[in-house]
Amino acid sequence: MSEFIDNHIGRMEALAEFALRLIRGENGKMLIEHYSAEIALVTPTSAMQVLDKLLTTGLSIETVKANTGKIINVFYKPLSAWQWAKPEKGHFINNLMLENREVEKLMAELKTVTKTYFNGDNSGEGSLPTRFRSLVQQLKQYELHYIKKEIILFPYMEKAIPGYRCLQLMWSFHDDFRKSLKVLGKMLNSEKPDKNLLNKELGKLFFVVLPIIFREEQIVFPVAMRAIPEEDWAAMMQQSFETGWCYMETPANDAAQKSADFIPDGLVNLGTGSLRPEQIVLMLENLPVDITFVDENDEVRYFSGAKHRIFPRSKAIIGRKVQNCHPPESVHVVNEIVSAFRNGQKEHADFWIQMKGHFVHIRYFALHDGHGAYRGTIEVSQDVTEIRALEGESRLLDWNL
Repeated sequence: MSEFIDNHIGRMEALAEFALRLIRGENGKMLIEHYSAEIALVTPTSAMQVLDKLLTTGLSIETVKANTGKIINVFYKPLSAWQWAKPEKGHFINNLMLENREVEKLMAELKTVTKTYFNGDNSGEGSLPTRFRSLVQQLKQYELHYIKKEIILFPYMEKAIPGYRCLQLMWSFHDDFRKSLKVLGKMLNSEKPDKNLLNKELGKLFFVVLPIIFREEQIVFPVAMRAIPEEDWAAMMQQSFETGWCYMETPANDAAQKSADFIPDGLVNLGTGSLRPEQIVLMLENLPVDITFVDENDEVRYFSGAKHRIFPRSKAIIGRKVQNCHPPESVHVVNEIVSAFRNGQKEHADFWIQMKGHFVHIRYFALHDGHGAYRGTIEVSQDVTEIRALEGESRLLDWNL
């Protein structure tokens, strides 16, 4: 056993050394020949470990990303030959693979249209941009596939796999897909798109979508199937229904039972997480809004602290009828809102006022439980003066804003 472990570690070190030398620009042909024995034994796990190792050597994620394709191309033959136990119908991974089969059809059709547009008979060129637009529009649905990986699959892999950092590389490639669709969308909205720019952007799209599918199905998915505990897959499938699926009917929900999560003592189960009471207080006190909660009996049960409070409050109002918290002239408005919320006619009511040089947005939201029963109203007030003054975009951190 120790010899096997030593061999595995030695092979991993050699593969990481190979990848690092390749990135540094050494002769690729000579490197492949020198490390041929190790390359021939590459597995999905070792491929992930190599990329993870590179990210711990001081190389930037941009440098590793720029060379990922080159490294995976060298590993392509052993990875393609790797056999892994595919999950059965209804499994989270199986459904992700079904989405891949459908997007492959779209990409094949896009390839056909591209060839006709650039190299073939353009006598019917007038209709081709329309076909381009239709296909690009359909590809936008595929973002759901990436979202499920980012917010469901990746978190579970991070818990189960020490060398998970390379998943950030894949996320970055997802963003390349998103950027490419935006660029293509703008190009195809013009009457006569620039053919050279269009051809270049389509090439980028192909070199993102199809390689990601290979890396998913010959690296990420096999590793996930081995590393993630069996009981977690049902929970992942359950979470997927909120995100949604693309190019396929919504999978049956009977195979996705909610997991009975263990909640340690002292934590409050919030459905999508568990927090200590003091953490809940900190969260509510630091939200940049003034919150008041009124229960189904029209009694005030909570209001947030003074940090972001707009309207004066005191603990004396706890248990008080909300109608008694307003002047007589506005009680009829309060009753109208509560009545509409209670009988389900309305879900929210909005007001905005100018107050002491500030623009204040006041919103009321109806609260109903899972059975549709009215459980109260939440009032959320916010000073939006600075928000209304925002212009353009701010995508980079600037502490001076």
